[in-house]
Amino acid sequence: MPAQPALPESEVSPSSDAPRDAHPSDVSPGSDDAGSASGVQPAAREDAALLLLAALQREGRLVDFIEQDIEDFDDADIGAAARVLHAGCRKALHGLGEVTPIRGEDEESRVIVEDGIATGEVKLVGAVAGQPPYHGILRHRGWRVKLDLPEPTADHDVSVVAPAEVEL
Repeated sequence: MPAQPALPESEVSPSSDAPRDAHPSDVSPGSDDAGSASGVQPAAREDAALLLLAALQREGRLVDFIEQDIEDFDDADIGAAARVLHAGCRKALHGLGEVTPIRGEDEESRVIVEDGIATGEVKLVGAVAGQPPYHGILRHRGWRVKLDLPEPTADHDVSVVAPAEVEL
């Protein structure tokens, strides 16, 4: 089995269960409907996610890449495909909005996390003890993304992120 290529850690965004458009404190624990806490209905959030996925598919063929069985491909072929995927998805993301780092310092630099920082903006890892300010090493700058997604027309099925193509 060929080794799966991994992106450098600096390219991988930390995950969060909180909606991207809400501050973590805006979502009440145990809430069955996190979408209503942020003022965004679940259907609208799904539509937005599908519109973004469609853009990533259109420009970078992301869904094609994810759905392709790459088990039998060698690392060089996967790497070549990843370059095309990366360029297209980056173009799509930057074409739809703004991507900015949460922390401005260089990764691997020493940083101070002051009291009052938004919990969704900084994830403390390692031996976390005591009270802020915390002193540590910045392992990932984090990303903030603001998107300006197009409004789908009434007859647009957003669940179709890539139509079937038939050549005649």
